[in-house]
Amino acid sequence: MSFRSLAAQGAALSLTVMLAFTSSANAQQAPAASAPEVAAPAMAPSAAPASMDASEGKVAYYGSKFAGRKTASGQRFNPNALTMAHKTLPFGTMVKVTNLSNDKSVVVRVNDRGPTQADRIGDLSYAAARKIRMLRSGVVNAKLEVVSK
Repeated sequence: MSFRSLAAQGAALSLTVMLAFTSSANAQQAPAASAPEVAAPAMAPSAAPASMDASEGKVAYYGSKFAGRKTASGQRFNPNALTMAHKTLPFGTMVKVTNLSNDKSVVVRVNDRGPTQADRIGDLSYAAARKIRMLRSGVVNAKLEVVSK
């Protein structure tokens, strides 16, 4: 088989594929004549997911070895400040953290990203952990509630 006949067959195949694609694209765009037009039901505006305003899960706290290091927000970590790391909440968000085992709460400010452990929803500063009495256990089940953004 010569190069010219291969080229002609390739061109014919390309033209066939292009025509098939064009005709199927046109068929998808054409409205069905027999289907009546039905208006979509009006949807009420959806509220923000509850997970953004409140969530429950495990929290831990930062050790003092991180003191002075820069957080993701650019601030230096201060173990004596009431702060926390959260995976998605904006920096500066105020969050009420409640230890579910003793009902002790503290309001903290998000200034870092984390935690890196998949089963945790937040990391607290030492001072915040002390306020909710979780220093001995290190990790507790807690409820996070957004106070202000």
